[in-house]
Amino acid sequence: MAQDSNQKINFAEAGELSDNSQGVCGAILTLLSIGIAACTFPISLFFCIKVVQEYERAVIFRLGRLLHGGAKGPGIFFILPCIEHYTKVDLRTLTFDVPPQEVLTKDSVTVSVDAVVYYRVHNATVSVANVENAHHSTRLLAQTTLRNMLGTHNLHEILSDRESISNSMQTVLDECTGAWGIKVERVEIKDVRLPVQLQRAMAAEAEAAREARAKVIAAEGEQKSARALKEAAEVIAQSPAALQLRYLQTLNTISAEKNSTIIFPLPIDFLSHFIRKS
Repeated sequence: MAQDSNQKINFAEAGELSDNSQGVCGAILTLLSIGIAACTFPISLFFCIKVVQEYERAVIFRLGRLLHGGAKGPGIFFILPCIEHYTKVDLRTLTFDVPPQEVLTKDSVTVSVDAVVYYRVHNATVSVANVENAHHSTRLLAQTTLRNMLGTHNLHEILSDRESISNSMQTVLDECTGAWGIKVERVEIKDVRLPVQLQRAMAAEAEAAREARAKVIAAEGEQKSARALKEAAEVIAQSPAALQLRYLQTLNTISAEKNSTIIFPLPIDFLSHFIRKS
């Protein structure tokens, strides 16, 4: 058991080793394969010559072992019949829509959250040799990481700090998928759907907050208006003629409009003077 533990090695690193460890049987099979390709030339060219695009790489296995030198491509490469097979790996950035996940936040609110993950294969050999299906594993890990990350935040943090949560999720995913040859480039939280009852409660709370702010603003306006009137009254009180001039100015303003009825208040002392004469 101790010897087995000491012999544990990464499969991708094993591919960098020399192919001399295949033994005599492997060497014989390789010679036979080369002989078959030579005897069937040029028909064997249709089966032995392969082409990969600029954005692809080919991981070649010979007798179950990775070939020395890692992935091949882009361009033309040659495989031996019967003993070699290859796997194409796409290096372009892929997009994965994380299905809506039911998440219980830190403040015990159930929300439905979905996200988008952008990732690519940065090491074709590792992505084939170290994991059975790198793309499927990355997608499952993205779903579980989304639930775990959002479960440690309150609702208001999820709604307001999406960017920081996305960056944290990207860092966690990138650390885990590095051993699979996957590079997570970006994570974006698309939508956070709240229950209908919670939406109504939040709308009522927001409306009440707006009404409270409106009342405070109106009260401050009334306070400033009262102070201005107090100051105006103090100025007018310093000159008795100022009040009469203000009164005449008000009458002038009213008379500028058509179809207006103006009532002139008369002092009681003025009327009592005519009463005494009669």
